Amino acid sequence: VQLQACGGGFVQARDSLKLSCAASGRTFSRYVMGWFRQAPGKEREFVGGVNWRGGSTSYADSVKGRFTISRDNVKNTVYLQMNSLQPEDTAVYYCAADRTSTIIYRATWKYDYWGQGTVVTVSS
Repeated sequence: VQLQACGGGFVQARDSLKLSCAASGRTFSRYVMGWFRQAPGKEREFVGGVNWRGGSTSYADSVKGRFTISRDNVKNTVYLQMNSLQPEDTAVYYCAADRTSTIIYRATWKYDYWGQGTVVTVSS
């Protein structure tokens, strides 16, 4: 599986962005998908995840209520809608696929495939 994330950019505080992650391969619909981010000098952290059907999601406390994850298994794409962005959301955002789990894990080591990352910069 290859993952291609896009949609990052430079925005002002309180603006919105929508990230997309397109996946190759027929088995995308079976995978739990996650979004992670890594700010300069910090470890990569879980942002949110969605189960294979899209019916279950999980979010980090820092983004809950502002970010929404969805997926389209026909288009092999997972999305991250980010609203009310704040400077502390500035990071490289990665999508990832967990090919073995049926629930959403937050640990990076659970994920088997990673996209290349897309940069989100939020200015105050």
